[in-house]
Amino acid sequence: MATIMTNWWRRFRDLLPDSPRLVGTVTTNHGDGTVTVSLQGGGTLRVRGTTTAGASVYVRDGAIEGAAPTLPTYGVEI
Repeated sequence: MATIMTNWWRRFRDLLPDSPRLVGTVTTNHGDGTVTVSLQGGGTLRVRGTTTAGASVYVRDGAIEGAAPTLPTYGVEI
């Protein structure tokens, strides 16, 4: 009978979801390698990365992942 060695911490970590990728608009470039991003959900984050104010970006784990498309947004109230 074969014995299966398992790493319990890894198995637990695999149950947790990955960090979400958020979409927002850069509001301020601080000049020190960080920018303030206004999220579509209403919050703000100061993250690592440089880009111009007004740019749409993807943010994950406190850093800019890349440029996001500038698409129209619609709010539907139910």
